[in-house]
Amino acid sequence: QVQLLESGGGLVQPGGSLRLSCAASGFSLDYYVIGWFRQAPGKEREGISCISNRGRTTKYADSMKGRLAIIRDNAKNTVYLQMNNLKIEDTALYYCATSWGPDPGVCTLAPGRYDYWGQGTQVTVSS
Repeated sequence: QVQLLESGGGLVQPGGSLRLSCAASGFSLDYYVIGWFRQAPGKEREGISCISNRGRTTKYADSMKGRLAIIRDNAKNTVYLQMNNLKIEDTALYYCATSWGPDPGVCTLAPGRYDYWGQGTQVTVSS
């Protein structure tokens, strides 16, 4: 079964850090882009980072640029998202996703370009 599983979310104080994981099963991530997205209540789903299949291209949303690092570990079939200096407005459900085509390795922050999604991991930033 093709599956993406996010983990690593939780409750963190403002200024704190979390490392999210996106673990793939049923397929090999080395052929596919991984994107990270978030959705807060009442807001649109926002692409915050992506990494191409070979890791040569990474992108970060302006809203979080400088506070994120996306790391691909194809040997572990996992992509990580390191989030630093978290703010209250970062509170959201965070998803990872992958694309099946037309070019499944290309990095994009557009949610519509992704075809398969995990169920999300909740990040809550609160004092």
